[in-house]
Amino acid sequence: MESPGGGVSYKRRGATLEINRGKEGDQFKLDEALDAEALLLGRVTHQSFAAAWPTRKGELADKFNSMPKYCISSTLDKGQWNNTTVLKGNAVENVANLKKKLRGNIFIHGSARLVQTLLEHGLVDELRLMVFPVVLGTGKGLFGATSDKKRLHLTESKTVGDGVVILTYKASTQ
Repeated sequence: MESPGGGVSYKRRGATLEINRGKEGDQFKLDEALDAEALLLGRVTHQSFAAAWPTRKGELADKFNSMPKYCISSTLDKGQWNNTTVLKGNAVENVANLKKKLRGNIFIHGSARLVQTLLEHGLVDELRLMVFPVVLGTGKGLFGATSDKKRLHLTESKTVGDGVVILTYKASTQ
């Protein structure tokens, strides 16, 4: 999952840009954004998005740029993107409190370490994954070590564009 759209020093950055996700895949990403009340990002993803999205145009960019954003970071004092609140301290407690405070969906893009932490602590309700037909061989994976197995329930799957598979899983509470 490392740097699928480019922008960092990873050797194989931008690998997904070479694969067409089609109109259905683009619509999926737009619908996902429109369904979100807020974005939750780790520091690295926040900095990458803050460098890219403010200058983009269109419905997706408008949504990303206008919505509330929360950045989990122990090093940032201030968000680098408008409407960003930096959450310092315990990520698990911060996200649990955020879930209580916000009524709508909170989406995370990228932010592997944050996702791994939230999965470990039962704070992920749903995973929406786009699997691109390419093997990179190295790089950061989405799933890390866990204290126990984490059961997922497939609720939707479809193939779009040039073989991109969209998988939606509900996280089990057991």
